[in-house]
Parts: sequence; structure tokens; C-alpha cells
Amino acid sequence: MAIGDRFAGAYTATGNASFVDFLRQAAPELLPGARTLPTGQPAAGDLAPHATTIVAVTSAEGVVMAGDRRATMGNLIANRDIEKVHAADQYSLVGIAGTAGVGLELTRLFQVELEHYEKIEGAMLTLDGKANRLATMIRNNLSAAMQGLAVVPLFAGYDLDAVDPAKAGRIFSYDVAGGCYEETGYDSIGSGSLFAKSALKKRYTRGMSTDDVVKIAIESLYDAADDDTATGGPDLTRRIFPVVMTATADGTKQIPDQQVGTIAESIVAARTAANQ
Repeated sequence: MAIGDRFAGAYTATGNASFVDFLRQAAPELLPGARTLPTGQPAAGDLAPHATTIVAVTSAEGVVMAGDRRATMGNLIANRDIEKVHAADQYSLVGIAGTAGVGLELTRLFQVELEHYEKIEGAMLTLDGKANRLATMIRNNLSAAMQGLAVVPLFAGYDLDAVDPAKAGRIFSYDVAGGCYEETGYDSIGSGSLFAKSALKKRYTRGMSTDDVVKIAIESLYDAADDDTATGGPDLTRRIFPVVMTATADGTKQIPDQQVGTIAESIVAARTAANQ
């Protein structure tokens, strides 16, 4: 069968703005959660690199998301400079924890899903709509999650429909079954999330500027790395620092590595001085 014949029906179908639904009809084997996995191997996730800690914090201008750069495989460091925070579209961000390969694939599919919807409908999904679409994609990966290949993302963005611009930054967390929960102020996922949230609890206040939020987000990752071996702290030797992105009324933006490095170095210097 020619490729054109295979996709002809799906391409000409009307009334569906979901790229995921299109794949489900035309090529379901391409969906992350549709693959057949070996049975009887609940520890399969130990064979794949795992992404670790992500934090998201709201600011007066929107929201900040940051993630460490380490991926682990059991007791080994599988990757020192993986990027786990990405722009989902012009006004939203997604960060991944869990099985790294599946998470990156899910992120790319989510980006295409939002772009496809906007092209078909001529309008952007609301922030709640984006959060619900991601929940559905996570739910579709449930069978793989039950065998150890779980992905738990953190989603955040600037709500263009917010009545109060100062409260337009919003954060959504998920469970492996696709449950979607809106968080207030800040949240963290991954192996170091307990320590990151504890740090944010002491430093966060509503209405902080984006610059101040960027600093406490990086500091919370530093604290997580101090107690969690799977979370990578700032690597001053290799010049590897957290990925930090913002979503505001001006869109999404990644904070330059040089700026993040300067903040990380100041945090390390302050902690060093405090312990001398």
C-alpha cells in the first residue's frame, strides 16, 4: 500500500483539530502509549534514563519554569546536560520528569498537537484546554507507565484570558493516570521535588518580580541537588547550568546560560561563605 493511500482517508476527514486523534486513526503505532511492551517486567524503567527535578513558580509578570540537567539510569549518570524544559507553544511551557526518552517524545507530540489545533481552528487553545489535552496524552501512556516507563510532566503558562494580568501565570501538575491539578504559587516534580518545594516554601511570596523568581527557582534546584543524588546541581567546571524559561505577555523566552550561570555562581559563593 502506498503512503498516500494509507493516509488518504485520515487526511480528508473533517471536524477534528487534534493531531493525536489523527495519528490514532491513521498510524496508532506512532503514539508513545500505543506500543506493545514485554509483559512481566515492572522494572523496565530501570533500563532507561530518567529525567529528574523541575520547578515552576508564578511571578507578577507570568510564570518561570526551571529544570536541572541530569538524567540518571539506576545509580549512574546517563546524561549531564539533557534539556527537560521546553516551550509548548508561544505562551506555555512544559517540563518532564520520569522516563526521559518517552518524555521528550511526548513533549514533541504535544507541541505538534497545539500547533495543529491552531492551524485547523485559526485560534489558540485556552490554557485550560492545553492542560486538558496534555492530561489526555498522559492517560494514553498509562499502560507503559504501569511497566515502569512513566512520564509526569509539569505544565505552566501565561493565561491570555486572565482578568487580572498579575494572576495570569498558572501551573498544572499531573499524575501518571492523567489527573490534572492546578497548583497555587509554585510546584515541583521529580526525585528532588520534596527538597525543591521546601526551599520555595521559605522564599516565595505572591507578586515577586520575574527576576526574583528566577533566582529562587535556581536556588531551589541547588537545594534539591544538595539532598537528592539524581538531581544535578550547577556544574561550574563544565559550565552546565539549569534550563530556565519564562512565559509572560510577551511570550516564552529562555534565560541565557550566561545569565543563569552568573546567578548560580552567586548562590554557590553565598553558601560557601555561610559555611566557612
